[in-house]
Parts: sequence; structure tokens; C-alpha cells
Amino acid sequence: MRLKDSASISAGYPFRGKIPEVQDSSIIVVQMKDASINTGIKWDECLKTELTGKKKPEWLNPTDILVAARGNHYYAVQVGERGSNVQAIAAPHFFVVRINRFDVLPEYLTWLLNQSPCQKYLEQNAEGSMSKSIRRSVLEETPIAIPPLVKQKAIVEMVRALNREQKIIEQLLRNGEQMMSLIANDLLNQTF
Repeated sequence: MRLKDSASISAGYPFRGKIPEVQDSSIIVVQMKDASINTGIKWDECLKTELTGKKKPEWLNPTDILVAARGNHYYAVQVGERGSNVQAIAAPHFFVVRINRFDVLPEYLTWLLNQSPCQKYLEQNAEGSMSKSIRRSVLEETPIAIPPLVKQKAIVEMVRALNREQKIIEQLLRNGEQMMSLIANDLLNQTF
């Protein structure tokens, strides 16, 4: 199965030139610097803007998935529930993947697009020498697997559990570093 069999894919909003910052605007644009696999979309850091092009905006939905179209890694992030409270659009360096089937979980598809088989396919089909990018047709042809919903839900729960474990491990490492720093400071204070 190909991605285009389960979703429609469109380019982000085509701004003319630099994306203008407009503080009192209600429109938010998600740029590549505002999103990552680890953090998702950092909504507080997104730019408020006005639409400068003639194209009618396609507002982002919570189930939409943004896929980076440029760079060394074509990561995918889900818009999520936080995106339902705002008028948000994707910057032109993203593709917007909108699932059109009821038997596909956006969390599952986001996870799958970030896994090595999909990433290898995208890297092998990227174009450009200095700045790599993928075409929409390449993303549309990305091979995917859609297991039953029960299996998708189990995978999503495993991903969530792994993310929780990762945060706990990172906190334990920070705690250990702080403890070692306190010990070193204590030793130095006793010496002088």
C-alpha cells in the first residue's frame, strides 16, 4: 500500500517571500524550527502572521500530519489537539498529510513515517546536492502498512510508554549530574 491510498497530501501555504510576523494576528504558521519528533509542535514558539498569498488556506486539523520536505531527515509530527484551538497553517517546507480513512490512526501513521523503512525510502528518493528535498509524488508513493486498528493502538501505546521511559531516564541522568556536581562542590569547599 502507498501513502496516497490512505491520505491526501498537499504542500504548506505558499507565502510570497519571508513569512511576516504580525503580533496581533490570530493566524499561526508552523515552521520547521517549531517542530521535531521529540517535542512535536512547540505552539508557543510559532509565529503569528497574515496570509500574503492568493491561495485559500487549508487550516490544520488535529489529525493532520506534517512531514518536513527539506533537510537531512524527513520527520513527521502530528498537529494534535492543541492545534484545534487555533487557526494554523503549515509553512511551505512542510507537506500536510490528511488521512482519509477511518481505519488509520494518525499517531500510528506518524510513528510509521518516522521509522527507518519509510525514512530510507524518502532519503533514497530525495533530490538536490546541497539542500536535499522530496517531491510530493515521492511522499505519495511511500510504502506503508496498515494493520488492524487493535494492532495500531497497541503500537501507539508502546510508543507512548517508550516516550515516558525516555523522559524518566533523562530526568535520572540530570539528577545524577546534579548530585555529582554537588559532591564536587562540597569536596572543594571542604578543601579551601
